Amino acid sequence: MTAKLLLTTLLPLVDDLSRDLPESERYRRLLHALRTLLPCDAAALLRLDGEWLVPLAVDGLSLDTLGRRFKVSEHPRFQALLASPGPTRFPSNCELPDPYDGLVDGLAEHLEVHDCMGCPLFVDERPWGLLTLDALDSKRFEPVSLDDLQAFASLAAATVNVAQRIERLALRVEDEQRKAELYRQANGSPNKELIGQSKVHKRLLEEIALVGGSDLTVLITGETGVGKELVAQAIHAASPRADKPLISLNCAALPDTLVESELFGHVRGAFTGATNDRRGKFELANGGTLFLDEVGELSLTVQAKLLRVLQSGQLQRLGSDQEHRVDVRLIAATNRDLAEEVRSGRYRADFYHRLSVYPLRVPALRERGRDVLLLSGFFLEQNRSRMGLGSLRLSPDAQTALVHYSWPGNVRELEHLIGRSALKALGNCSTRPRILTLTAADLDLPTTSPGTAVIEHQSVPDAVGDLRQATENYQRQLISACLERHQHNWASAARELGLDRANLGRMAKRLGLK
Repeated sequence: MTAKLLLTTLLPLVDDLSRDLPESERYRRLLHALRTLLPCDAAALLRLDGEWLVPLAVDGLSLDTLGRRFKVSEHPRFQALLASPGPTRFPSNCELPDPYDGLVDGLAEHLEVHDCMGCPLFVDERPWGLLTLDALDSKRFEPVSLDDLQAFASLAAATVNVAQRIERLALRVEDEQRKAELYRQANGSPNKELIGQSKVHKRLLEEIALVGGSDLTVLITGETGVGKELVAQAIHAASPRADKPLISLNCAALPDTLVESELFGHVRGAFTGATNDRRGKFELANGGTLFLDEVGELSLTVQAKLLRVLQSGQLQRLGSDQEHRVDVRLIAATNRDLAEEVRSGRYRADFYHRLSVYPLRVPALRERGRDVLLLSGFFLEQNRSRMGLGSLRLSPDAQTALVHYSWPGNVRELEHLIGRSALKALGNCSTRPRILTLTAADLDLPTTSPGTAVIEHQSVPDAVGDLRQATENYQRQLISACLERHQHNWASAARELGLDRANLGRMAKRLGLK
């Protein structure tokens, strides 16, 4: 490499260090310069987050790569790069599986033999992440000096450092790591996060950051499956209470009598089966955050008792007259229109206004454009790891099908679809493949907009025979399909069908569905 090329390539990046650029644009320019300096078919910048590598920018790889989270222990090439103090080039006959196999953008056939190199990045003398380069030609990097990559890596580390400062991502590193670990523990998973790049998603993240730093009560609204619980977890993680407990309760999963016990606790002998004193969710969340999911399902009686606790900060366990004071930040979520519930008399106006101090709407997946591909990448990587595959990817027609589907079940439906399709596609293989590609046929998405209209079209009974039996068959199919869309959440299905939940239960029992 000539000194002129090196200087021409690096000078614009040096100039960028003094400019206020969005993080994504700064990283895009970094990878573009890398591919100019060291021609390759794909490059990526990945940040180390605990035991995971998170792609921040890719060039030449499929868009869904940005949604993937690579567990370092499952990818020996990443392990080798992170363990090295400097750049590493893998021999073309290296038998270690490559994390990017099958992910080079626009490549229809499988990527088997190629050239691969990478370099760890250090910020403040700490491992920060990786720069990786891949080429289809197995001899592409033979003339490349590893010193050239090391020189670029030093500039890349400076770019990352500047980006972190500008975006306030490097403030109190130890504290951020501590909060991230507590967040993971609260989630029960190391890799739950809000993934997306669409405008509506970025606006949601901005609102989370804004309200997270306050102590306001937040009412999260949105359709079933959009990820309201993840939003609640993100608000808690962004709050001053992040090092305190986040306690969750699904209000639709329990009858009224148990909801009170779960919320407020009980003393021994308060009711049949209460053999010991027990603290409720409010006391467990003291100092932290209480997340009430499906808050629209609470009865008027429970609403009144909750209102008292929210106003006074005091509660009584069931069966006790003793007052307990709690300091709890409340986050609630619902897919109901609570304002309409108030107008119809099914919800207390004072409780509704106490909940909706800061209303926050989570956009439906169909509003988020190509975010569906990033989310698909996240779920593809999860299933690749679970199924022990070398690579699990989407064909171009599968990507098109995902983008054009309307997703009535939102992100939860996408997650289930990817898992189901991957399992079926693997089952259809005569021999276990190293790289499994999901096609549009594997996804088997409806070609028309899904929902009740499709069900009605498919379920119209024959015009002959017993009318009562035909009507019951139609009802049975309609209710079954609705329950399937809502993952057998009876309350959500009842709302879609316009029925009271108890009436739906009785009808399902009569039809042999319960």
